[in-house]
Amino acid sequence: MAEPAAGRLRRLAEELEESGLHLGGSDAVRELVMEEIDQALRPPVHERRVASTGTVLEPTSEPATWASGTQLDITRAPLGPQPLPAARRFADGLSSWLLRRVEGTNELIVFDRPAGSERDLGVLARTLGATIVQRHPAGPVRVVGPFGVLRWKGFRWHYEPPVSTWTSALTADPAYGDASVLEEILRFAVHDLGSLGIGALLIYRPDVEPGPPVEERLPTPPPPLRIRQASHLAPLRHALGQVDGAAIFDAEGVLRQLGVRLVPSSTSEETVAALGGTRHTSGRRYSYDDPFATVIAVSEDGPVSVLRNGAVLGRSPDDE
Repeated sequence: MAEPAAGRLRRLAEELEESGLHLGGSDAVRELVMEEIDQALRPPVHERRVASTGTVLEPTSEPATWASGTQLDITRAPLGPQPLPAARRFADGLSSWLLRRVEGTNELIVFDRPAGSERDLGVLARTLGATIVQRHPAGPVRVVGPFGVLRWKGFRWHYEPPVSTWTSALTADPAYGDASVLEEILRFAVHDLGSLGIGALLIYRPDVEPGPPVEERLPTPPPPLRIRQASHLAPLRHALGQVDGAAIFDAEGVLRQLGVRLVPSSTSEETVAALGGTRHTSGRRYSYDDPFATVIAVSEDGPVSVLRNGAVLGRSPDDE
């Protein structure tokens, strides 16, 4: 490798490690990942058009499990001696992907439908036991793997740890609800809202008793939207991108109220300190008034905070 390119990759590796990327595996695997991230950040331009791209790196699971784990029909084609630049032209990072292994048995894999959202990338990484590098058609570069998600924000990286590292602390006591429902709400907050810069307040209420008073400003949609139903997430995300206020889910993860204005008690206003902007502060004070509820505040910049009983239980790492 030429020294300028090698030096650039070393600096990239240091920058990524400082941002939260801690890759396992051999030096050869880490070098492969760095090459693909560098490629995604420095794509070729053809007639002022920058093509999207996607690479699956060093999968460790059995290929026989891929289709059932991803719910995709997958066609695999060995690349043989075809050079990587030529193969990349066919990998759009949505329906078609370049698969690279250290030993060089590379492939082109094609799905029966696009699977390029951040949530999709998480499923691919977990099922294939791989690291995923994608340059989305809209421009964002993402690196996804067991370490979580890194997003390139144009001038810095933003790191989101795996959702599983949050949920162990959130679900220790069954009084706070169903762990699987809470995990899906958090996954939705991080990968469906935060990744797209959609600010929101999501409230999970396992308590069947009425909660603190809120101002209801919008009707609840007639078909019940369920956080554990994959087909329900798109309309839910679309609605949250157009409204202010909080979305409240019941113990089963069904949306019960949308766009509500949270009304803090005088006690919470006096007791609970402000947290960032209005959205986070109102969510924190609501959590004090409704102590068995879990409040997830999503910033428009992407980071997520989890609040309960007036306390901050977890936050995305600070970009600074």
